[in-house]
Amino acid sequence: MNLMKEALRFICSSNFWRMALFWNIALLFSYFQLLKKSIFGSKSSSSSCSKSNHSHTPICVITGATSGLGKATAFALSRKGFYVVLVGRSSHLLSKTLSDIKRQNENAQLKAFEVDISSFQSVFKFRNSLEQWLFESDLHSSVQLLVNNAGILATSCRPTVEGFDRMMATNYVGAFTLTKLLLPLLRNSPVPSRVVNVTSFTHRSAFSGRFDMDSVTGVNFSRSKQYPCARIYEYSKLVCLLLFSYQLHRQLRLTDDSHHVSVVAVDPGAVKTNIMHELPSYIQVIAFYGLKILGLMQSPEDAAESVIDAALAPPEISGKYFFGGQGRTIESSALSGDPKMAKELWDTSCLIFNELQQTHT
Repeated sequence: MNLMKEALRFICSSNFWRMALFWNIALLFSYFQLLKKSIFGSKSSSSSCSKSNHSHTPICVITGATSGLGKATAFALSRKGFYVVLVGRSSHLLSKTLSDIKRQNENAQLKAFEVDISSFQSVFKFRNSLEQWLFESDLHSSVQLLVNNAGILATSCRPTVEGFDRMMATNYVGAFTLTKLLLPLLRNSPVPSRVVNVTSFTHRSAFSGRFDMDSVTGVNFSRSKQYPCARIYEYSKLVCLLLFSYQLHRQLRLTDDSHHVSVVAVDPGAVKTNIMHELPSYIQVIAFYGLKILGLMQSPEDAAESVIDAALAPPEISGKYFFGGQGRTIESSALSGDPKMAKELWDTSCLIFNELQQTHT
């Protein structure tokens, strides 16, 4: 009886209808854009950056690398010749991922770091540990690829040590912090380097946004009577991460570096992962089977091809939104491309970053 009441309560909530209605419409709209572009527009180039023009092994850092899309991407990039740095919260899952990849590719070069992206002390410690490992391993002190993939869909408010909303901290602020900390290593690369931010079609469901301190840290969401998990997910990993991607692209283009850093966002579409594990089981079943019937549900291995396309596309593709695989790009929502909002988010994020850096250094 309690389970039935809980199910009815969730079905009547705004979270359910955002996921069931808005998110599916957003996904279909992205595919419509892809179809329209294939009919009326020119196809995007799907050529890859060459890795044969330098002698050292390229380093790739992947967050959320112990399951789903992150794990599949790590395996694929190890096949491409990258020295893959796996970043995850669980030492047990990191060990398992190392073993699984090695079992399929015995020549894979891998290193694992236990990091909680929502904990800024953990992220700062990781940056220092990574630099130390590069030095001790006699590897070039640089990173060629950063894939910000880590993300959660929480159904309740769980504050971090800093008092931030955990979903906001994991999905956006942690990614911003890690990128800022690794920019010197990305700039130090002897070849063009890249930041790949894994986003999603659900950003199209967000129609407005505030970017003050309380919003970006998620403090204001904790004051809601019912935790708006769907709206926070759209706002955090999706709207914020996209605005950040485009603003970082603009910031980097202002610096005329010969070894410049490019930035792209990639939307892998609907992927069968465990990100919805906190939702009621019947919601997961309906979502997976509904999208599977429509032919839109992908395995992590298939979806990882979109990430690889984004990671290895030519340097001049910076600032683009990848969707649909085969190196194809489409336009994200008008909201995500608003430069004024992006600048506001950037300034607030830098303020948060500076305060955290002063606290943890």
